Amino acid sequence: MEFHSKEDIEAPIDHVFAAISDFELLERSALRRGIELQRTGDLAQPENGLVWDLTFNFRGKSRDIKLTMASFTPPSGLVLNGSGSGIDGRTEVELLALSPHRTRMSVRLALSPTTLTGRLMVQSLKLARSNLNRRFKLRLAEYARITEERLNRTA
Repeated sequence: MEFHSKEDIEAPIDHVFAAISDFELLERSALRRGIELQRTGDLAQPENGLVWDLTFNFRGKSRDIKLTMASFTPPSGLVLNGSGSGIDGRTEVELLALSPHRTRMSVRLALSPTTLTGRLMVQSLKLARSNLNRRFKLRLAEYARITEERLNRTA
């Protein structure tokens, strides 16, 4: 199962990449949402394989996921692989400079089951695909808007 969306941000590609790779800010945001996390690796050198162990509640059950930095290529993007709770996932964030002060951010999330439980969960997600796709696009648009505002405030 895949989700995909694109958003344009009024900021240079280097600034957008710095914003999406501000892992401390993203970790604080996750903690505010009730996600427990433990990071392994050096934030100063994320290309050496940062790893996050996440624990959160989804549909009434506690879920454990291990996120691994698979690719970190400034300023064009990054790739995260995740596994846990019967599902493997891959998130690809790609940045493209449309002009010196405009960047397109493309995000693709692919989920695949690894167990029968995971298959049942992915199947239930497929039944709600249109709603989840809409929510994914709205979340990405909101993230792009907040990132743009934050970058324009500091510029």
